[in-house]
Amino acid sequence: MSRILIVDDHPIVREGLAARIDGQPDLEVCGEASSINDALSQYRSLSPDLTLIDIQLEDGNGIELIKEIYARNSAAKMLVISAFDESLYAQRALRAGALGYVNKRELQDKVLDAIRTTLKGERYVSPKIMQQLLSQVVSNTTRVDEDPVQSLSDRELEVFQLIGHGHTTGAIASQLQLSVHTIDTHREKLRHKLNAKNSAELMKLAVQWVLENG
Repeated sequence: MSRILIVDDHPIVREGLAARIDGQPDLEVCGEASSINDALSQYRSLSPDLTLIDIQLEDGNGIELIKEIYARNSAAKMLVISAFDESLYAQRALRAGALGYVNKRELQDKVLDAIRTTLKGERYVSPKIMQQLLSQVVSNTTRVDEDPVQSLSDRELEVFQLIGHGHTTGAIASQLQLSVHTIDTHREKLRHKLNAKNSAELMKLAVQWVLENG
């Protein structure tokens, strides 16, 4: 029986996943969490065989959680289940230490296959992402020229996302446990990387990006 920890900030999603997983003879849910801090605490105490992680959590970004768990245990098995665009987040999740990425829109058909694949220590991504990865290996290029958001670091993308959700600099600093000065620095870097003329234009870009990417 493989034990699974679910990390998602939506109770309904956790409930649905838990019901689907507990209905399998070889799988069981050993815990649930909605935040990075709670997930790390439960990971330490429960030692799950697999951790399912959403990108957006109550107190931060799932990519940061993946990095935290991987730093503690490089053999940890993690699978991202998120509504965010996989073309942007899947590769970031894999680089951070996850074994796979499943879009929530495909949960009904794919989630159990993805869980069992990653439990074996194998990677699981959609054919679309696999093709992108293979193309980049062959051409040694990225999609930065097509989409400047691709050039953002994981932390910059996290700040950009929070800006798009309407959070103030102070609120972002508090949520990410960083100084206001650090967030201001990130905002300035974002403005330059995304060619935003001012803070208002950066906000507009961020809001539009969030609307388009969930």
